[in-house]
Amino acid sequence: MDNLRYKSVFDIIGPVMVGPSSSHTAGAARIGKIVRSIFGELPDHLEIHLYESFAKTYRGHGTDMALVAGVLGMDPDDERLPLAPQLAYDQGMEVSYVPHLDVQASHPNTARLICRKGDKKMTITGISLGGGLIKVTELNGFEVSISMGMPTFVIVQQDVPGVIAKVTGILMDHDINVAQMTVTRAAKGDKAIMIIEVDTTKQVNEAAEAMKEIPELIDANFFI
Repeated sequence: MDNLRYKSVFDIIGPVMVGPSSSHTAGAARIGKIVRSIFGELPDHLEIHLYESFAKTYRGHGTDMALVAGVLGMDPDDERLPLAPQLAYDQGMEVSYVPHLDVQASHPNTARLICRKGDKKMTITGISLGGGLIKVTELNGFEVSISMGMPTFVIVQQDVPGVIAKVTGILMDHDINVAQMTVTRAAKGDKAIMIIEVDTTKQVNEAAEAMKEIPELIDANFFI
């Protein structure tokens, strides 16, 4: 459990949540919420693949409803969390669960979510580390490392010279300081993903909109 960020004693005690488990419920809800933030809209179809402990106990520990609740935009302490599957149905989102009981994963609390809306598709793998802490380890086939420890930009771009400079220039123009930055690409000249953690939430929406004007940039999302 590397790179964990505890901001207060409450992070050690555990999150405020609708139970029963910080790993299986609160963590799952946060995975779902980060999926919704990056996807940017409500999917028409949500396919949830569950591994190891998640696969064995997802119904009893509320992992199923928590993941859906997060994709609906709910926080772990939202009182509507137990109603998430019905609310998803009411909003037109079809949900399916695929438990992989015999597949070994890199972490016992692992979920892989596939979102679809029309021709748009996104795949994300997330793990729940305990105490409500999470990490996203895969995004559309890219190995990434995203937590909810800091405000974060997730940027999809074409791998061509100058894009990183344009993005960091926009951050500088909006007085946004970069705390950590990771760039991953499928192959030279193919799609690449930038994960940029920053120190502030001020002017981030304006910066994200400005980034979307970069011709080589495919998508830009910001989440906390």
